[in-house]
Amino acid sequence: MLPPETALWNRVERTAREVFARYNFGEIRTPVLEATELFARGVGEETDIVSKEMYTWEDRARAASEKPQSLTLRPENTAGVVRAYIEHKLGDTGQLQKLYYIGPQFRRERPQKGRYRQFFQIGAEVIGPATSGSESPLRDAEILEMLATLLDELGIPRASAANEYKGWRLHLNSVGSSTDRPRYVAALREALLPVKDRMCPDNQRRAETNPLRVLDSKDEADQEIINGLPKIADYLDEASTAHFTAVRAALDACEVPYTVNPRLVRGLDYYTRTTFEFTVDLGLGTQNALLGGGRYDGLSEMLGGPKAPGIGFAIGEDRLILTLQALAESAAAASGEVPTEPKVDAYIAPLSPAQDAAALALARTLRSKGLSIEVGDGTFRLKKSFDAADRVARSIVILGEDEVASQTATVKTFSTGDQSKVAFSDLATTLRS
Repeated sequence: MLPPETALWNRVERTAREVFARYNFGEIRTPVLEATELFARGVGEETDIVSKEMYTWEDRARAASEKPQSLTLRPENTAGVVRAYIEHKLGDTGQLQKLYYIGPQFRRERPQKGRYRQFFQIGAEVIGPATSGSESPLRDAEILEMLATLLDELGIPRASAANEYKGWRLHLNSVGSSTDRPRYVAALREALLPVKDRMCPDNQRRAETNPLRVLDSKDEADQEIINGLPKIADYLDEASTAHFTAVRAALDACEVPYTVNPRLVRGLDYYTRTTFEFTVDLGLGTQNALLGGGRYDGLSEMLGGPKAPGIGFAIGEDRLILTLQALAESAAAASGEVPTEPKVDAYIAPLSPAQDAAALALARTLRSKGLSIEVGDGTFRLKKSFDAADRVARSIVILGEDEVASQTATVKTFSTGDQSKVAFSDLATTLRS
């Protein structure tokens, strides 16, 4: 990643931090390396992530009396956050923990547009003892409303018949409680038994190891079979149904649009009840998922910790950047404007090496007042300085022997062609205006 693209990454991350702070989230930073067992227990040994995509190895650089430890580059961050929650005994505070993270993850999956083996995620988790309100459907709705706010503030439009771009859509479902889900998986496995041999090899394998993943399949030839499989909504108990109804009611009250998608299950083992996905139809091709997440009420216990219901999400930051770039390109094409790189406030051009030190000192003064400044080299000819300045700056500040002696610079503004003498003491005000 290079400038100016990195400026867009910084804007996205800055906006995310600002939005999360308004919802009382604090930042957590977990290790890139974790014990392999964490993901095998938390994410699930039969998931594609654990069985096929993790970068795992034995750490043999240990004492001779110790067994080698299996380590993994983190493929996702929820398990690491919950591990930290347990390790630091955050449940003992009795408080709801609202944590966000920004950083790289690693999966050895087939590279495609927006999917890389080192990729970046922006995510958040809400976790705590049941007495802190962590099980409440309000927490689910607040997370979803916060995500809608973030996408809105980043400039990604909401999908509607009226807007020119096909914007974001929220897909929502419930996969039920820890008792609902096994009943549904059993019914799904039974329904797949007579038809799995007609499906693609991946879905034949999933039908045996993780039937829920079959519902996520994008294989066109298998869609008719998948559409005829049992729906999770028919297997929800009364409590799960009421929870999902309350989530939807809160979203309706906040005017966050959504579509109930009965095939949305998200196949990681730790998900319970609410699952969700935001998609966009611009910039990502056929794999249009921008972010996803859900509730994981039993994950802490799965990892040996106390009961700590939670819900979270992860945004594919690489995919979010592609979407924003595609939006900018579409807007530029529609308006006929040519996108330009951002420019600094001024370029200081010393007319000879004798003014180099004075140019750097002047740049220091202007930078201390919040201006962005580039400094030229006194060995340049004046025309070369003008050409260099025009490429990177809005104005050029010419600094020769007379200017240094009189503490007055010659300033030219490129957009207007105006040129004037400005005292050093007034330069910051002039350049800012």
